[in-house]
Amino acid sequence: MKKVEKVESRGRKVNPNSARQIRLKELELKRANGELKRGRPVNPNSVRQLEMTRKIFNKESGYETRGRNVNPNSARQIRLAELEAKRANGELRRGRPVNASSARQLRLAELEAKRANGTLRRGRPAKSTNKLSIEKVNINGIDIIAF
Repeated sequence: MKKVEKVESRGRKVNPNSARQIRLKELELKRANGELKRGRPVNPNSVRQLEMTRKIFNKESGYETRGRNVNPNSARQIRLAELEAKRANGELRRGRPVNASSARQLRLAELEAKRANGTLRRGRPAKSTNKLSIEKVNINGIDIIAF
């Protein structure tokens, strides 16, 4: 077991009847009751307080609005409404328009035509060589080597 030693209070003695000690006791009681108000007092009729109470009421009611109000007649909102209508109809074209007469589009059209005909050769082209082609040809029963 630990031995408990008595600690003597140090410093000056406190006068419990002094104005400061009475004020500190009152503050402690208010703090315990939750009545202690710190900082600047709030004016309940100020514009900010009215706005805050309106927002709290709207949030509890389920139709909270955040930020600035939207002007439905602004140019941006009109443009967004048109885009949404096009999107709903399936008329919205996305991306950059294709130039049909560009070199790339002409090349792609040519490739597509070759694919449709079945004349498109796939893969890398064969390496051209300088070698002689030697073939064995049989003419009238005689084997001939042709270059």
